[in-house]
Amino acid sequence: MTFHLDVVTAEQALFSGTVEEVIAPGAMGDLGIMPRHSQLISKLRAGELQYKTTEGAMASLFVSGGVLEVQPHVVTVLADTGMRAEDLDEAAAREAMKQAQDALQGKDPEDLDYEAIQTELESAKAQIEMLHRIGKLRGH
Repeated sequence: MTFHLDVVTAEQALFSGTVEEVIAPGAMGDLGIMPRHSQLISKLRAGELQYKTTEGAMASLFVSGGVLEVQPHVVTVLADTGMRAEDLDEAAAREAMKQAQDALQGKDPEDLDYEAIQTELESAKAQIEMLHRIGKLRGH
């Protein structure tokens, strides 16, 4: 059994196709979704969205957060931002993490948007964790 998965950001459609399974980074923990799953809507946190293709291969996308909607035969992910696993860049993620940490340490507290900086920091950390998990970090 299969269902349709759409993963989109404001800039692009990252994936649209038939899948057998989805594992999404829900705000309260990972969500495993199989065909005919109960309907639900969930916030997503930054992390790896995995799906199993009809050929049985697992594929990954990075999402920085967003919303997941599950219908009986369609799953839709509206991601804040996202990218394919092969497009993740360790250096860029580490630089984003450094900039967020520097912003928290070096500015007038009244000028800081703590929520936006924390979101950037969590996104960068999640990208690095995903790179580590899929073995894309240098030296692995």
